[in-house]
This record gives sequence, C-alpha cells and structure tokens, in this order.
Amino acid sequence: MLSNILSRHEGKITEFKENTLSMPSIVKTVIAFANTAGGSIVIGVEDKTKKIVGVTNILHEEERLASVITDSIEPMLQVDIDIVNHDKHELLLIHVPYMRGPYYLKKKGLNKGAYIRMGSTNRLADSHSLANLLRISDSISFDESPCFKADMDDLDHALIVKKLAPIYKQLSKKNYPSLGLTFTHQKKKFPTYGALLLFPVDKSALLPDSTIHCACFASNTREHILDHKDITSGLLDAVDETIHFIERHTNIAAKIHRKEREDILQFPPTAVREAVINAIIHCDYAMPGSTIQIAVFSNRIEITNPGGLPFGQSMESALSGVSRARNRLIVKIFRELRLVERLGSGIPRIFESYKNNAIQAPEFAELGNHFRVTLYEASGIKTQQAWQLELMSHLADEQTLGTKDIAALWGVTARTTRERLKEMTQKGLLERMATSKTDPTASYRLKKSPYS
Repeated sequence: MLSNILSRHEGKITEFKENTLSMPSIVKTVIAFANTAGGSIVIGVEDKTKKIVGVTNILHEEERLASVITDSIEPMLQVDIDIVNHDKHELLLIHVPYMRGPYYLKKKGLNKGAYIRMGSTNRLADSHSLANLLRISDSISFDESPCFKADMDDLDHALIVKKLAPIYKQLSKKNYPSLGLTFTHQKKKFPTYGALLLFPVDKSALLPDSTIHCACFASNTREHILDHKDITSGLLDAVDETIHFIERHTNIAAKIHRKEREDILQFPPTAVREAVINAIIHCDYAMPGSTIQIAVFSNRIEITNPGGLPFGQSMESALSGVSRARNRLIVKIFRELRLVERLGSGIPRIFESYKNNAIQAPEFAELGNHFRVTLYEASGIKTQQAWQLELMSHLADEQTLGTKDIAALWGVTARTTRERLKEMTQKGLLERMATSKTDPTASYRLKKSPYS
C-alpha cells in the first residue's frame, strides 16, 4: 500500500509532508480530501523530492494529529492514522475517506472554511462547489432539482411522449413526478432541470450554458477554423447531432475486398459515441459560463465538458470502470433508452475500441474543473474525408454541381464550401468549370483520368 502511494506524484488523492510543522495545511488537506474523493497524506517525506526523512517522536505526533483533526473539523470526521516502517524510517500515513459533508474548519464556518481538492492544491470551495456539496448531503443531484424560473409550458410534451412512451406504457403528465420530470412546490408544478435539459421547448433562455459548441479546425492547431455549429436541442437529440458533426469532418478510407468495400473510419465509432455520451451525461450543467466543447482537428478529437470528476471519484477509479452519476435523472433516462449500456462501461469501451490499433491511446484528463477526453487517429491509412466522398458520390450520378448546390449538400457555409472545393481541386479530385477565377456560376465535376 505505502509503496504504491510513494510511487505517485502529489495530486488529487495524494499529499506528502516532511513534518507536522504545517499543521493548518494538513488539516485543510484532510478537509479537501474528505469533500472531494478521499486521499492519503504521508508525513515524513519531502514533498518536492520525495526523499524519505521519517518522523521523530512519532507516538506524540500521531496523538497530536488525531487531536487537532478531531478538534478542528466540523462535522466530526473519522480518519485512520497509521505508523508505518519504510526504508528504516517511521512514517505517519493518514487515510482520509470520501464522505458526504460538506466538511469545514470549525473556526471559520461553512462558507469560509470548506475546501476541495483540485489537482495537487486545496481550494476554498466557491459558491458553486458548495452548492454541489450541499446537494450531495441532501441526496439530490442538480438535474433532479426544480427550476423555479420555468413552468410546465417550457417542456416539450410531444417530445416526452415520442421518446418515453415506448418504454413507459400509458404515459401521461400524471407520471411526470414519478419519472423525476416535475416537482411540486406550494401546490404548483415546476419542471426539474433534468427535464428541461432532456425535453425543452427552448432551453437557450433558461439554460444557455447547456449549448454544445462544435468546431472543426484545418490542422492540428486552433489557428484556422473550417466550420462550427452550436447544438441547442435536448440532450437526447444532441447525441446524434454531435456525432453527425464529427463524422462530417473526419476522414474515411476504403479497402476493396473481392466482393465488398470495407469503410475504415479515422476514429473508432464506438469511442466517439461513448466519449460524446459521457460528456453529455456527466457534464456539470450547474456551472455558470461554461459549455461542452467539441474540437475536431486533423489528427485528434478533443471532447471537453464542464465539471471535473464528480465528488467521490478519482481518475484511478474512473479509468478502472467505477462510475458516480453526477446527473441521476439524465443517466436514468439514457439507461432506460439503452443509450448507456451500464454505468462505468464508457471509458473501458473507449479503450477496447482502440485495442487492435497500433496508435496513440486515448487520453483522459482533469483540467481544473473541466474533464477532457482526447481521441487520436485509429489508423495510419491515408483517408479521404467523408464530405469529399459524399460529393464525389453525387458527382458520379449528377455529373456536375454548382457551388450553391454543393453547399446545400454539405450543409455548411459558402466560405467553408469554397475552401473545401479549392482543396479538392488542388488535390486533383475535381475539375472546376468557369469563365474566370471569380465566376459565380462555376460548377464542378469529377476530374477525368488521362487513361480513361
């Protein structure tokens, strides 16, 4: 156990202290660990070099630590303090469990004394984090909470019936409370935040930060953007819309077998779908001013959602398939509709989809209070992009198409269309037919082989 802890760097669940001279800092770390995901503090190890120096008068220090932690933290928190021998030195090992709190410094009170762990630092919990901690203590998630700014007319009842009637027989508005879609307060019904996210008439006014921002870049940097789209529909429809945007801007290759053609996608479809769904169901929709970001580059896809790992979860547990639902109502509906196979299966399925490809494995990272999945190309095969194949297929039937018709086919802006057509012409895929370089009536056709 200790060897495993010593092999880590300081981070979300690990802290090293040379001695107990910085007792206030140790207490803050205990609070931060308890509120965030649990953790271990090793005393007797230099934090920068990880050189083992040991603890002198260890029985006295163990007793003093137990006393200070008990007296300083509210509500009372039970931690395990062990004396461990390692490399001829005695160390103190503090195991802090994750517990429903929030825990805070007794002398400062809840609003000024609650800490959370962010990376390798302890941060005073802001109002947003504190609200999350209090909801957890009340066993309620944000999406299960009522939105008092909304009313029942803000729910798309036809959409609810369309999506849920197949799995909930005889569905009516009377079922809404039991499904978690509405909440009654002072004899008036209010939609929950989860219901508004899943089945909105228009959530842009009530929940503007729930928009999914998609962007496609010309290379592996953010220097030039080719296309972008803001997805504002309910979360169930947003899954397919987001995946469709990614598929339109990623590459495809083809292997021709004796009797059939095999399409090879640039990114494993399972990985893309699981990463998009994970971002949507685990997003912290209560976080103001931050949205889900989808960035498609020439060599990778970055999917970033507000909210790090939910309180109570570490990266180690997430990568091993352990899951904690931040949005219980959203997860419940996704599971009922079989969009989620089982909790905790998403990340293992992403890794599994890359198993047989000799390329860079996907990466998962907490970036402050955001979580990012990076998917890399699954094949070194030179591919043509899906939109190129789509146009080439149409031109094989239609012979020629004008710029406006091509823009409509792709569903992109005129500027993006011009850039794409220029690229395809330069690659020798298309032939431009026009009277001049600026001819607005220019049309395009497949470039003929000189050997045909």
